[in-house]
This record gives sequence, C-alpha cells and structure tokens, in this order.
Amino acid sequence: MPVTPTYPGVYIEELSSSVRTITGVSTSVTAFVGYTTMGPVSTPVTLTSFADFQRRFGGLSQVSPLSYSVQQFFLNGGSIAVVVRLSPGAKSATAKVEDGDSFTVTALEPGEAGESLRVAVDPSATANQFDLRVFDLGGRVRETYRGVSLGTLANTVNAASAAVRVAVADNPTDPTFSGTVSDAINGVPADVADKTFEATVTPTGGAANRKVITLYASGETKPQSIAELAVLLERKLRSADPGDRGFSAATVTVVGNRLQTVSGNPDATLTMIGDAASTLKLQLNSATASIPLADGADGTPPQAADLIGSAVDKTGLYALADVPDLNLLVIPELATLSGDPVPVIAQAIRLCEDRRAFFIVDAPAAWTDLDKARSGLAGFDSVRSDHAALYFPQITQTDPLTNQLRSFPPSGAIAGIYASTDTARGVWKAPAGTEAVLSGTRALTVPMTDPENGLINPLGLNALRSFPVIGPVVWGARTLAGADQLTSQWKYIPVRRLALFLEESLYRGTKWVVFEPNDEPLWGQIRLNVGAFLHTLFLQGAFQGTSAREAYFVKVDKTTTTQDDINRGVVNIVVGFAPLKPAEFVVIQIEQITGQIDV
Repeated sequence: MPVTPTYPGVYIEELSSSVRTITGVSTSVTAFVGYTTMGPVSTPVTLTSFADFQRRFGGLSQVSPLSYSVQQFFLNGGSIAVVVRLSPGAKSATAKVEDGDSFTVTALEPGEAGESLRVAVDPSATANQFDLRVFDLGGRVRETYRGVSLGTLANTVNAASAAVRVAVADNPTDPTFSGTVSDAINGVPADVADKTFEATVTPTGGAANRKVITLYASGETKPQSIAELAVLLERKLRSADPGDRGFSAATVTVVGNRLQTVSGNPDATLTMIGDAASTLKLQLNSATASIPLADGADGTPPQAADLIGSAVDKTGLYALADVPDLNLLVIPELATLSGDPVPVIAQAIRLCEDRRAFFIVDAPAAWTDLDKARSGLAGFDSVRSDHAALYFPQITQTDPLTNQLRSFPPSGAIAGIYASTDTARGVWKAPAGTEAVLSGTRALTVPMTDPENGLINPLGLNALRSFPVIGPVVWGARTLAGADQLTSQWKYIPVRRLALFLEESLYRGTKWVVFEPNDEPLWGQIRLNVGAFLHTLFLQGAFQGTSAREAYFVKVDKTTTTQDDINRGVVNIVVGFAPLKPAEFVVIQIEQITGQIDV
C-alpha cells in the first residue's frame, strides 16, 4: 500500500502486479440425466468414481441405461460425472410412530431402498426426553439424536439428517420406547438371585421363541452395579439361543436408572416377564425393536416431458442450471425413448449452447442396419447443431448382472473417450482414431466396411468401427452440423470444443476487467494476460502455425473500442485463433519410377 514519507530514509512500497493469470477451465465434466432406482430426484450429484455411483444411486440396474453409461464412462477414462436422477412417480418410504399420532419418519430419498431403514425410540437420561436412532436392515446405526423432545425433534433431525425427515403430529402423544424398558432401578435388587425370567422373541409374522433364563444363582457372584447387571443380563440373553438372532444379538443398555432390552432382530419383539415377587420388573413398555419404513416406490423411467423438465422447478434437464462446471451432456435413454426424441434433443442442445457445453447423442436403438440409419437421419435435420455429435451404432458388452451379452447406447463410453483424450492430448485432439478404443466393448451391433462408412460420414453421422487387433474404436469426429452440404466452420468436434474451452476460460479469466478504467493501460493488461494464456496453449500444440503470429492474435485498442464504446462502458476484445483440424482423409500417392542407366 502507499507510504507517507515523514522521516529521511528508505521506504519500501509493494506494487500490485498487472499480471492476472487466466486458467483453463475443465473440458470433460460429464452430466448424465436419466432413471435410477436410488438417489435424490432432480438434484445434481457430483461423482468421481463408479464406487461413488454405487453408494449414492445403487449401482447397476437393468432398468437403468444410465447406470451402465456411468460405468462405461469411468471405464473409458472419465474422471468427473454429474448425475441427475429422474424417476416419475417415485415415493419415499415412511414409518408412523404410534400410528402417526406421535410423529412420522420419511426417507429423504424416494425409492424402495428407503425400506431398508429402521427407527427406534430409546429412553433418554433426561426426563421427558428420548433418543431417536436411525439404522439399516443389518443393524448398522446411521444416525442418533439424543435428548430430543416432541417439541425439538423435527428441527433437530431435519437440519442434520442425511437419511430421513420427521413430521410431528399436531397434538402428539409421547412415543413408546423400543424394546423392553424396566422400572427405575435404585441399586441392584437383593431378591433377583434364583429368580427366572421368561424371554420371548416374536418375529413379525413368525412364531414366538420362548426361553427361560436365570439371571444368577444364589451361589454366584452378585452384580455390584446397574452396569454389571446389564452386562450379565445381555450375556444370559445371547446364550439362551445362539441360533436365533433375536437372542444372540440382543442388547441391554443402561439409560439413566433403567435397563432397555432390545432384540437383535430389527423385525422382532423381545419381551421379558419376571417373577412377580421380584423388584426387578422387565415386563414394562414392551414394543418392537424398531419400526421399519415402508411403502417406498422407485418410480418409472422418464418420458420426453420428464427429460425436458421445468425451468421454473429446475427439474429434468433444467436441474443442471446451477451446476458450475458442465462440459459434456449424456442422455442414454434417448436411444430407447418411446416417441420422438427430437424435442428432447432440441432442448438439450439449447442447454448446451447456453452453457458452452457439448451434447453426445446416441443413435436410436431402432437403427439396426445401415439403411435404417441413413433413412432415419433425416429426422435429425431440425437439430443440426455444432454443439452436438451423433454416434452409430450401439455397442455390445457383457452385462455384469447376467453375464450375458447385451447392447448399450455408446454415449457414456464415448464421453469417457473424450475425457481420456483431453487428458492425454488436449481438447484440440479429435476423440477418435486407433487410440480411441472402447474398453470393455465386445462388438458393435452393426459392423461396417469402409465403403459403408463412407455413406454416413459425409452426412455428419459418426461411426463406431471394429478393426482387427485394434478392436472397437470411435471412427468419426464430426458435429451434427458437420455434413458436407452444410459447409459449417464448426464441422469438426475438436474445433468446436476448443472454441468452447477458450470462450469459457476467457469469460471467467477476464472478470477482473469489469469496472476498471477503460483506457490504454487496461487494454495493455488485457493484451498481456490473454496473450500469455493463448501462448501457453500454442506451445502445447493447440493451434496451427509455426509461430505465435500465425497461431493467434489478441486485439484491444482504439480500433476495437471507440470513444462511443468507452462512453457506453464497453471494452471490445477481439481474439483470433487458428484451429487444428483432424486429418480425416489420408491420401498416399505412389508413383512407379523406371530404373536409371549409369553413363
């Protein structure tokens, strides 16, 4: 900061640098939109591995083309995916405590998977309060909320829970504790020795299993505390019937000055009836070990209107509106969509144009031969955009769920090829060729020869081909605007994607310019910073030309920004670049020469 000289001497003043580094944005963050059986609905979830997908969305499902596409994406080199679940009609599982007269617990995410959750109400160490446990079918505790009351329950759980939501009834009744809770115990009763207790485990819909246990005999060591009493009772219960989980995994917990006995089977009731003459009463408040959530529904695969969604409600494609990084878009269910997919494609392209992203489109599964593909391609004339590319045919892979060969839309695998190519070579390299091998693909549903490939390539339909030794590869690099008759400057995928990369990088990297004094010092800084960014790309091989002058230019001066522009608060920056275009056709000329006669 500026210094104020007040004494004779040397002053040090640090000056701000005029260099503001422009960083290249991501190029292969891929959004997947479609049906899954688990996960939040219409909510983008960022994943970095297929294991993440398994945890959040349940893994592979035969009714979910998206699940296989995500797996193929990561298998082929993808690194970051954003998944949006669309499941019309999905319903969250619920559990009613005291038939809803106390409170209702609802699974946070819709689907039958919510039925694996259980809730239990436990006594608290504080009077007029209780603990709420949320756990899964295997007994693993997911969440515990201690010392809550009916007045604080909803706010406490709903603000923190990643599994459930709670709604308390208007005039709630106190919930019954789970398991069997004893009367208050003030010290270890003296009259428990040699007393028997009848313990009964009753599974829901099953036969009761009764066992008679003796807590301890008069000749055995007497427990000295409530904690020792709980440990002894738990050991006796577990040894009563090792083959019944209700007994073998039973728990006895000290809560304040009470004992809570819970069956080890979440779907069973454990009751204990003691000798009436004993002061240790364990027959009170008998209830199930837990309350299961029920009546969840997975929903159905989305139709065209569901895929498009609503911009106001941010559903369907519009759920991606707030995703900060979006480079590629994949909708695998378009390949098998009942009805016309073109309206969905049109909306997806519009989204990509707004977000500077690129749409990878699957050819319809009904294109089972080359003739159907050529005739069906006319239906895509209204969506001939340079922000999309169409691939044909489908790929054949082994379904891990059935170990049988099955055909799949290729978009997920191709998005992985885009990502791996960007990492290895750069966004300016066409994601096609002998290096673009489709990992895990056994075959293609429609094999093609070179002449057959030549029938669709000029139409802007990218082929997937299989070659001896190399295997199945991506063998096309044209956008949907890449048909020869359209003569588009955005004919090739790498040219369009490089431009999108530059646009987004410069958009983010020049925000510092806003509100700066609009004159030559600012223009010089812009030329310096933008030029440095482009020169780095030139050195990486992103542009044509043997010199920087041939590869790119940055122009911002009085010729681009007039006085009228300055008066209106406008600074015009003109950036030009010479893109690399793929060597789509390699022509080798061979000439025969005659032998020379030495003289």
